[in-house]
Amino acid sequence: MENNIKNVEEELESNLSKVESLEEIENARVGFLGKKGKITCLMQQLRDVAAEKKREMGMKINALKQKAEGLIAARKEAIENKIEAEKLKSAKRYDFTLPQKACEGSLHPRSIVQKKVEDLFISMGFVVEDGNEIESEFNNFDAVNVPANHPARDAQDTFWLSTGEVLKTHTSAAQNRIIRKYGAPCKAIFPGRCFRNEALDSGHENTFFQLEGVVIDKDVSVANLIYFVKKTLSSLFGKNLEVRLRPGFFPFTEPSFEMDVQCPFCGGKGCPTCKNGGWIELCPCGMIHPKVLEMGGVDPKEYSGFAFGLGLDRLVMIMNAIPDIRFLNSGNLKFLKNFKLD
Repeated sequence: MENNIKNVEEELESNLSKVESLEEIENARVGFLGKKGKITCLMQQLRDVAAEKKREMGMKINALKQKAEGLIAARKEAIENKIEAEKLKSAKRYDFTLPQKACEGSLHPRSIVQKKVEDLFISMGFVVEDGNEIESEFNNFDAVNVPANHPARDAQDTFWLSTGEVLKTHTSAAQNRIIRKYGAPCKAIFPGRCFRNEALDSGHENTFFQLEGVVIDKDVSVANLIYFVKKTLSSLFGKNLEVRLRPGFFPFTEPSFEMDVQCPFCGGKGCPTCKNGGWIELCPCGMIHPKVLEMGGVDPKEYSGFAFGLGLDRLVMIMNAIPDIRFLNSGNLKFLKNFKLD
């Protein structure tokens, strides 16, 4: 029995030294450790061994079995590593340190127009401020003279948060903070993203961008406001626009106006973008309400001022002949790649 064990051990070592493939290693495993394998047969032969030798021979067979399992596992790993190395050797190699082909991105059309607008106002001595997207009820409503019973506070128009704060419904929410920061005199603009719970169409989005500005100084009048807004729009478009001024209402300005531009898509005849009216509301404006100045810490008896807003999304649409505001938030790269910063 002892000779049989030794012969199987020598045969195992000899066979494994010649194995070169995973198929051959599997055949060797079955040939020695399978149900009819040579080591398994040795275990069956124990019944013919004398009783006093069975324990000794059993231990030697178990030791051989453990050795076989270890040798087969090691040989299998060596073959797998060799196969993997050959695959890597024959694979196409890349030098990741080489410069890659340039892949140009592009700014969003809204970012391009916002930069142009900001540059224009900076050249006129304005400071540019950022507003919060989550605002307190006070800043969004009370500080701009929106009364507690105003319908704009309803959930129908406003996204209220569980904290009692709101997603900013207009850039006017930054007025109080800006006025308190700079006092009077003051010239500042504050662009930002706004949110309203309303139906979507070609001219309206529930997430949109505005730009608001304030000018506060002594002896500021409606005449200054009208002249300033017209000149600003003419500078932005590089030409005189067909505009109209009509009375409006905003709680934070008195008097209030709506500055509209003739729809560039239909030439004033009426289309879905202008809601068949021929005009697009672009620049609501007005003289800052005395209460708003007071809440900002400015004496309305000594100072006056005007506020104006620009619908940045609508400005983008007009300047780039984009007929549907929903394109701007679509994330469509085929559409967005057409825009470049001059």
